[in-house]
Amino acid sequence: MFADLPVSCLLVNAQGKILAANILLQEHLNVSEKRMLGKHLSIFISPENEVSRLLERALNAETISSDAFYTVAGHRPYTLYASQQADGNISVVLIAEGNRLEAEMQSRRHEVAEAVSRIALERAHEIKNPLAALRGATQLLSEQVNDDALEIVEHMLGDVDRIKERVDGFLQVGPRANIQMHPVNIHKLIDDVVKEVGDIKIQRVFDPSIPHLICHERRFRQAIENLWSNAIEAGSDLIVWETRIEHGVTLPEHKGAVLSIKITSNGAEIPEHIRDKMFEPYVTAKARGNGLGLSIVQQVVQEHGGKVVVNSELMRTSFTLYLPLKTEQK
Repeated sequence: MFADLPVSCLLVNAQGKILAANILLQEHLNVSEKRMLGKHLSIFISPENEVSRLLERALNAETISSDAFYTVAGHRPYTLYASQQADGNISVVLIAEGNRLEAEMQSRRHEVAEAVSRIALERAHEIKNPLAALRGATQLLSEQVNDDALEIVEHMLGDVDRIKERVDGFLQVGPRANIQMHPVNIHKLIDDVVKEVGDIKIQRVFDPSIPHLICHERRFRQAIENLWSNAIEAGSDLIVWETRIEHGVTLPEHKGAVLSIKITSNGAEIPEHIRDKMFEPYVTAKARGNGLGLSIVQQVVQEHGGKVVVNSELMRTSFTLYLPLKTEQK
């Protein structure tokens, strides 16, 4: 059970010597359990005096948490949680600072998206009924006018349809409950979306062993289409799609394999001033566009119990979708 815990953790004795370390901990520290066994925790986590203080308090039956730690190799910041077990040993859980900040950012994105989408939903629903009536009346008019006026009426119908498409876009931002999911071949779905465009070079690095993903196919296709369009509009001439099974990634309320779907492009990097809010509805750096594309991507991924991570630098921007890989729908 210790080895399967979805967080990085280890077990030390009363003297602070390591008795066991799970796989996630080994991956985080890049050290095998065999090399850790019998060594003091402070060999891998600093500062040494804070480690000793943490263990001492845990031995006094306190449950301790502190964000004052970092790895000896690489100086990566960590928050440690320590508590004494019934047998006298101490369990220590390590949470990477980056993971904590990422979780806080994901929470903030979700809260902002929910607040804005509620407003959008209210306005969109108010518009849909009179819009449907307007389209019906325009269609009726098209059947009664002469040829000279028909072109004008058809233009009106086109404008009404464009407004309807925009309203539907607003509705897609809102939260959805009980969406129907079924097994989908994610590689086939990506191939269906990704078509040759001009001189853009496309690479696929797919893991053929990945089973079907339990998802809502139409919604998930929309997320893939939005990421694909985003990469093209950034002026990329090389776009790489990758899929793999992740072993060092955890998702809330999921224990088991995690699938990553990553798109990397060499187009324009994301402007610094919008990176913290790029997943919020109606935020965009484009001269044209409604700023809903990435917001919809995040909403879809959240519907499926996953998360989105973005990295952007000069000539390299990547979006990675992390999703729970389930063998059957629950």
